[in-house]
Amino acid sequence: MSGRGRQRVDPARVAALDVLRAVRVEDGYTNLVLPAVLAQHGLGGRDAAFVTELAAGTIRRRATYDAVLAACIDRPLRKVESAVLDALRLGTHQLLGMRVPAHAAISTTVDLVRAKVSHGAGGFANAVLRKVSARDLDGWLAAVAPDAGSDPHGHLAVAESHPRWVVDALAEAVGEDDVAALLAADNVPPRVTLVARPGRASRDELPGAPTPYSPYGVTLDGGDPAGVPAVADGRAGVQDEGSQLVALALANAAVTGRDERWVDLCAGPGGKAALLAALAAERGAALTGVELHHHRARLVARAAAAGPGLAGVVQADATRAPFADASADRILLDAPCTGLGALRRRPEARWRRTPGDLAELVTLQRALLAEAARVLRPGGALLYATCSPVLAETAEVVTAILDAHPQLRLDDVRGSLPAVPDAEGPLPGTVQLWPHRHGTDAMFLALLRRE
Repeated sequence: MSGRGRQRVDPARVAALDVLRAVRVEDGYTNLVLPAVLAQHGLGGRDAAFVTELAAGTIRRRATYDAVLAACIDRPLRKVESAVLDALRLGTHQLLGMRVPAHAAISTTVDLVRAKVSHGAGGFANAVLRKVSARDLDGWLAAVAPDAGSDPHGHLAVAESHPRWVVDALAEAVGEDDVAALLAADNVPPRVTLVARPGRASRDELPGAPTPYSPYGVTLDGGDPAGVPAVADGRAGVQDEGSQLVALALANAAVTGRDERWVDLCAGPGGKAALLAALAAERGAALTGVELHHHRARLVARAAAAGPGLAGVVQADATRAPFADASADRILLDAPCTGLGALRRRPEARWRRTPGDLAELVTLQRALLAEAARVLRPGGALLYATCSPVLAETAEVVTAILDAHPQLRLDDVRGSLPAVPDAEGPLPGTVQLWPHRHGTDAMFLALLRRE
């Protein structure tokens, strides 16, 4: 490759290709990979915004673009070199999902493939993308997506770019009438939401518009949240409003008797723990966080230690929690889950999760909830939460624990979040938040009591 050819390669598109490779090869997370790649290439401002949309949008719409590319390539996509396929996806997103002129989308992608793979591969990319540019997105969907009348879930899997099994599971949870709106909301990048940790910061000192349901949150119109003084000081943090509501639901639940010992059983990476610790401190209580992994335990300690209310962080397996029976007054179990309620902010998760993962996670969720029930004292409050609306992880887990533990009962958590409308969960008294209804991640909440 000549030096002249290499100079024509756009750094922003090289950076986007690097993000796709890191997500594909190293199992990276888009939101975590992007800052490092942008710093490596020295990109900021409009270039950084372009890379973010190009990389995240390509990952988000992968199924749609792969269906289009499959119609333009005379061999299975699995036989296309990975680096070339990544570049073709980037080019297709520019053609069908961004306001990039066709000639620029094609020529810059061809230059990228020639620089990163070979001159011959560049010619192949040129031929493919010219075919892609012959139609707009709607035209391609009409050509490659299954018929919506005869196969509605198959159509949505391509049109809204979700694996078919995920479409099936989400439709079961939200209902057929709402599933298209939910999937579309998954493809809209969320705005950054901040939380003012009570007793340490006030919402008034944070820039942005107040969140509709959490009294501590604001949504930013733009800018780097790290530049907000309260965030830099650890008095505020970045946290989706749905996660704020999980912490508030536990803190607002009534308890009888002592209210001193709060526990977050799966505390990493620490956002909910930090908010709970601040709320606990206002009442003279203290929170103990439990986290299995060392690096995540350190994140919890860092997030929650900037103010009072944190009794400590214990690195331990929460299925064998280091607490005596009936010793905790309030327990949060934000259980590990498929994360299918947070696909707006973690676009790669939809391509990584499998039905096998779901089965393994349900087994873990049931074990964790049984252990939480052991630690909960009579008169206390246990909040089970997942960042997934999938019924196997929500209603079925709760029903199973109630069947296995007669001393537990399901209470009504809706009274702890009275300002949140249209959030009835799959079991009476539970809450289910939705991106398309509430602008939050799809958090599930169930409040349990021990008789």
